Amino acid sequence: MKSNGQPKDADLRGALPALKRAARRALELARQTGTPCWVLRDGRMVDIAKESEHRARSHQRQGR
Repeated sequence: MKSNGQPKDADLRGALPALKRAARRALELARQTGTPCWVLRDGRMVDIAKESEHRARSHQRQGR
């Protein structure tokens, strides 16, 4: 690892942004297809696709 906290290997430097892109795409796909998108949050499995769906409905009802 370099002194600036970044790995020397270019593939490793690009790994975190790639994982974040993949996670966003997985959530987007889950929303489009009505399927769950599970994550581990505070030691519990949570369906974030369902969670974001409820949030979107709430915003629509409030006129946002």
